[in-house]
This record gives sequence, C-alpha cells and structure tokens, in this order.
Amino acid sequence: MSDSAKETSNRAELRDRIIVKATEAFTLNGIKSITMDDIATSLGISKRTLYEVFEDKETLLKEVVLRNEREQNEFLTTLISESSNVLEVILICFQKSIEVFHNTNKRFFEDLKKYPKVYNMMKNNREKDSESTIAFFKTGVEQGIFRDDVNFAIINLLLHEQFDLLLNTDICNEYPFIEVYESIMFTFIRGIATEKGAQVLEKFIQEYRKNRIERTEHHSSGVTNN
Repeated sequence: MSDSAKETSNRAELRDRIIVKATEAFTLNGIKSITMDDIATSLGISKRTLYEVFEDKETLLKEVVLRNEREQNEFLTTLISESSNVLEVILICFQKSIEVFHNTNKRFFEDLKKYPKVYNMMKNNREKDSESTIAFFKTGVEQGIFRDDVNFAIINLLLHEQFDLLLNTDICNEYPFIEVYESIMFTFIRGIATEKGAQVLEKFIQEYRKNRIERTEHHSSGVTNN
C-alpha cells in the first residue's frame, strides 16, 4: 500500500471512529451538552485533528444521523426479505425502536431541533420515504392484514404528526415514554387492521407484555440481591 493510500485508509478509519464515539455520546447525554472537546478527549486526539475531519459539530451530527438511517434501512431491507407478512415487519421494528428509545436520552430528540440543517434533512428524508411506506401498507392490504378502505397517505401523515407531538409536548413528564409510544402504535395498528391482522397483533401484544413483565421482575430481583 502506498503512503497516500495508507493515509486515506487511516483518515477513513479515524472518521468512522469519531462518528461511532459521537453517536454514543449524543445518545447517552443529548447533543448540546457534548462539546467537540469532549469527543476529541474521549478519542485521545487533538481538537485540531477532529476539526480537520469535521468542520463543526453540526456536520458531525449530520453524519451520525445519516449513518443511523443507513443502518435502519439495511435492517429493514433484511427484515422484509425474511418476514412472511408486513405486520410482522412493523412489530419487529416496533420492538427495535423500543430498545433504541430505552437507550437514548430524551434530550437527544429535543436537541435535534436546535440544529436546523440536520433536523430539516431528517424531515426531508422522511418525506421521500413516504411513497415506499404507503406501498408497504398496500402490500398489507393484499396480504389480508390491513383494511382496504383506508387512505394510507393520510394515515402515514397522521402517524408522523403523532410522533412529532410526542417529542414536542410534556406528555412524557406525566406518563412513561414507553407507555405513550405503545398507545400510539397499538391504537394505530388496531385501527387499520382486518380481523386477521388484529389476531396477529393481539398475540404479539400478549407475548410482548409477558416478556416485558418478566424483564422487569428479573431487573427488580437483581436490584434486590445487590
């Protein structure tokens, strides 16, 4: 490998390490509270080196978000190819998103709005994905999972608005975030599901809540033993 190729490889590796470290820091603490100094220090590099790779914090945040979106798309593509119906895909994605929310400081979502370039990019990407989302729902109609008298373009918009409302109101100060999120998702799916789809959903909810209770009890017993 030539010196220039080695330098390019090292720079790409450093760039990747910075994105991974920034993702961890932003997710755990929110965005505003983490400085470029914090990220440089945690990686054992100088602030100057960090700024040579990313010109500012918003540029770095943009790459964090883009990497996350790519990983989500790869997960979804694999899941769709391996699943037997669209509701199964939605419910597995729901479980995965619950894990993400559990591991993400709510301030991360609140802070995103303070970085308009990144926030607007996310909204634009979401709008671009709307067409494929609507087609996905229509596949559910063909599979007998979703009702055929639903305007999925409207449903898609309403669902996005509900999640924006969730992040922009104080409802989670009154109720646990997970409980609110579940209420949105399960009510939404019940509303568009056929009888066949409703049966799949109810079976999932029973198993999901049973597992959640078991995890809670296990966690509680673990705390008690310590």
